[in-house]
Amino acid sequence: MNTIDVSYDVAAYRKLAPKKFVLSYLSKVLEKLNLSNVEFSVSFIDEENMHQMNLEYRNIDDSTDILSFAAEDEDEDGFAFISAGRRKRVLGDMLICPEVLARNAQTFNVPEQQELRRLLIHGVLHLSGENHTTNDIASEPMLQKQEAILVELGE
Repeated sequence: MNTIDVSYDVAAYRKLAPKKFVLSYLSKVLEKLNLSNVEFSVSFIDEENMHQMNLEYRNIDDSTDILSFAAEDEDEDGFAFISAGRRKRVLGDMLICPEVLARNAQTFNVPEQQELRRLLIHGVLHLSGENHTTNDIASEPMLQKQEAILVELGE
């Protein structure tokens, strides 16, 4: 049994990403990745907060569509943060900014719901330990996996 906490900074974000849909889709993603008995959170935050988080944690003075904070990442000294003594594997937290998501959907000429699905997959992949150094789908295995899952799960 997975535990996924979904929260919204702004009530209007529920229209783009209803909790029932988010939980259902994430369950499909977890099943596709053979992840079970996990715990993580998804927060839909406004652009100002996302900008601040991106600046604080990535030293990038701009907003972004998604940030993921894996609980099992290593700190700067090389020590892994683990969910020791817990029955569930704690994956961490992901933050999604609906305003940036909407702009990206427009830029890439895709429906917002498709971009939301892409970000949910992207976040789970990061939380489960996968990474990429560029946004080039042709050369990044994680992004190729993301797109394959998106196609496999369909609309």
